[in-house]
Amino acid sequence: MAGTGPFFNPLMQSTAVASPNHVNELNSPWQVPAGVIGRNLISLREVEADVAQSIQRVDAGNISSMFDMMAYDPTGRFLFIPHETPFGAGVSRHDTLTDTTELLFAGDRAAGGKRVCEPEPCDPWAHDFAAFDPARWTPNGTVWLGEEWSGLGRVVEILNPLAPAPEDPTASALEEGIDYRIVESIANVAHEGINFSRKHENRVIYYIDEWNSGSIYALHLKRLGDYAAGGQTFVLSVDDFEATGGDASAFWNEEVNQGASRFGRATWVPITDEDGQPLPGVTDPFRDGPTIDPRDDASLVRGGRAAADDVGGTPYGRPEDMEVGVLENGSEVLYVTTTAEHRVLSIEMLGEYKAYVRSFASRSTAKNLGLPSTTGVLNAPDNLAQDAFGNIYIVEDAPNRSDVGGDVWFVRDTDNDGVAESIDHFMSMQVAGSESTGMIFHPTQPTKFVIAVQHPTSTDLSIVPDGFGDAVWEFDIADAVAPPQAKKD
Repeated sequence: MAGTGPFFNPLMQSTAVASPNHVNELNSPWQVPAGVIGRNLISLREVEADVAQSIQRVDAGNISSMFDMMAYDPTGRFLFIPHETPFGAGVSRHDTLTDTTELLFAGDRAAGGKRVCEPEPCDPWAHDFAAFDPARWTPNGTVWLGEEWSGLGRVVEILNPLAPAPEDPTASALEEGIDYRIVESIANVAHEGINFSRKHENRVIYYIDEWNSGSIYALHLKRLGDYAAGGQTFVLSVDDFEATGGDASAFWNEEVNQGASRFGRATWVPITDEDGQPLPGVTDPFRDGPTIDPRDDASLVRGGRAAADDVGGTPYGRPEDMEVGVLENGSEVLYVTTTAEHRVLSIEMLGEYKAYVRSFASRSTAKNLGLPSTTGVLNAPDNLAQDAFGNIYIVEDAPNRSDVGGDVWFVRDTDNDGVAESIDHFMSMQVAGSESTGMIFHPTQPTKFVIAVQHPTSTDLSIVPDGFGDAVWEFDIADAVAPPQAKKD
């Protein structure tokens, strides 16, 4: 459970961004509090310079590799790095014991952007994948990868993620020992946040449509841990949303939704029956499709998005990542970033089909409460991380080529009621063209976490020939300098 105070002296400002391959990028990509120690684990440049290692890179400029939301195996030896590339997406596996990285799996357009597809014509996505944003280690010992803004909105399951890496990691290389399947029981949406219930592990799976009016979903498996057997899918609908004028098919911030309630009591509304079949009058949520607005072409859009609109699923401003925790009162809680709203939600579970939605943290939340103030501003919260105490960290979707770095915030919810008292300035990015992503704490060494530098300018070798590129860094907070006793309000 959460509830600890800040264990570090918070930053007092966001950092400036340096030029590509600056010494900051090579040695200290983030400004961090005193006593927090970091080291580089992986960089594109290091891996590609070693013929014994391999990693994902497609022909797409600075988004050629796109390290994203990483996953550990339960021992913490292996780190799985998904690649959010526009085609040829895959996953690399880093062995922390041998300090080596191997490309484990990739779509068949990975090499040079060319499609392995004969004879012509054929389906370009038949053996290709794109925009893998989340990687998630499952209770079944497999790894899930979800397509976000490119591809068809599928979840891919790597069934043997600890097997030896094949010589050819593309989708046509299954005979070499890496096996995968599409998880047909999860709706097709723009996947980012996906996680397992703490109270009903491997029975209830939560996930999000990362779109600028996406909804929040839950899958209740028909059989414990049987992802292939499917189950009943629900979407979250705030009880007063329609009664206060809300229109689920409109953008979250359109005029019709300006006065609509998107907080308070909510209901998990079914979009399928218990066998996973779409309910009458509801769009097939498992339909493949591009990540477009349903109003542009409802016949093409990913099925999960249209199905949510059909039953009044409440829209949020680009919901992205999710963590699952437990409140002081024992209730399970979902923490969800809504990037376009500059907010993090807390969604308390009230039994099997009811919930309560609160604003966990936003721009109106106090910053560095009782400690020296910061001029930093919560901007476009994207990813979330959770430490061994249940404390939440917010990772911004920034700077994205601006001259002020994106930040990481520690959320102070000392009474653990799902509403933060303060967000404390923890880290700030210094790398040109990049954002922080994939922050995750080590499963057996709780003072350590990893975090990635995504799509820096230095990944584009046409601009920076000797570019450092996407990278993963490990930090240890064990020796962080503790702040003086916070002043009372």
